[in-house]
Amino acid sequence: MAELPLLRWDAPGPYVAAFSTRLGGVSAPPFDTLNLGRLTGDDPDHVAENRKRLCAQVGTDPEELCFGRQVHGGRVRRAGGQGKPGDGLWTDEPGRPLLVFAADCVPVALARANGGRPAIAALHVGWRGLLAGIVAAGAEALGGRVAAVIGPGIGPCCYEVGEEVAAPFRARFGAGVVRAGRLDLWSATEQALRAAGAETVTRVDMCTACTPGLFFSHRREGECTGRQGLIAYVT
Repeated sequence: MAELPLLRWDAPGPYVAAFSTRLGGVSAPPFDTLNLGRLTGDDPDHVAENRKRLCAQVGTDPEELCFGRQVHGGRVRRAGGQGKPGDGLWTDEPGRPLLVFAADCVPVALARANGGRPAIAALHVGWRGLLAGIVAAGAEALGGRVAAVIGPGIGPCCYEVGEEVAAPFRARFGAGVVRAGRLDLWSATEQALRAAGAETVTRVDMCTACTPGLFFSHRREGECTGRQGLIAYVT
């Protein structure tokens, strides 16, 4: 099996966290090739194989994967099972892998960094979830000092929004997060992380919408596209 091109986070502790690209899987177009999303119209067997490959690459068991049914909200659950509504998961159980899916929304990992029992959270952060407080909910679930990483998502170069989105973001995060009708979701997410107590925030700053060779993008391709993801666990 070929090595997958992953974007790995050098997390401060016994953690593994990595962001996938669209490369290295078995799915046919338009889901080519490492589509992790089963609710996309892709062949379920291809999705299962892609998830298996991702898990093998980061040294975890695909049978243990935990993920939610993402609804663009602010709920963060303790990991367990699959398909429960919610856009965030956290765990302090070693070896329990968390998976969130994205195709323009920003995947975010949070790691407990206070010297206590290791714990990690994985969040799916879109504009609705960010305004609904998902970042604060993730930090609260871990408690104390945390470190964070913001993965690839649609950038301020491409994220055109209407005033119904721009206005609440300017009110919450300042005028600078919306320029010429484009939302800087990366910076707004970083602000939310800092406000929630993140002492360090690492940013990937790679735009999914204008990097078609590496990432799926709902904004670019519409409904018929795949999902990359964030996989994270306590070692």
